[in-house]
Amino acid sequence: MEMWNSDRVATSEGAKDRPIFELKAGLFKSLAHPARVRILELLVAGPQTVAQLQQVVGLETSHLSQQLGVLRRGGLVKTVRTGATITYSLADPVIAELLAVARGLLISQLTATTDVLADLRSEPNRRTPRTAS
Repeated sequence: MEMWNSDRVATSEGAKDRPIFELKAGLFKSLAHPARVRILELLVAGPQTVAQLQQVVGLETSHLSQQLGVLRRGGLVKTVRTGATITYSLADPVIAELLAVARGLLISQLTATTDVLADLRSEPNRRTPRTAS
């Protein structure tokens, strides 16, 4: 049995001695493309074939395959082949939670921005004093 400690994670072969922060960076790197995030959002609803994903995502087949490959190598999606059809699904349901947390964070940030904008719009027009140079 492998041991865990707070700085290093013992998992599969490639990640065995890498610090957790590097593994997290790799995870976020796998998420760092709008098409990949959109694919994951679609897979939250359930498994989908490449053809189904292509209709919604709107990427050329080669580009979609490239993005799916990044997600697969990142451990975010898994595949099942039935004849010539490949069906993709989330590798772990926690990915749906991660997407929901990201959405909540964006809502909080945008709400704060909207509040500041509303405050600025409600202030009377006044000139901002210039600082002396």
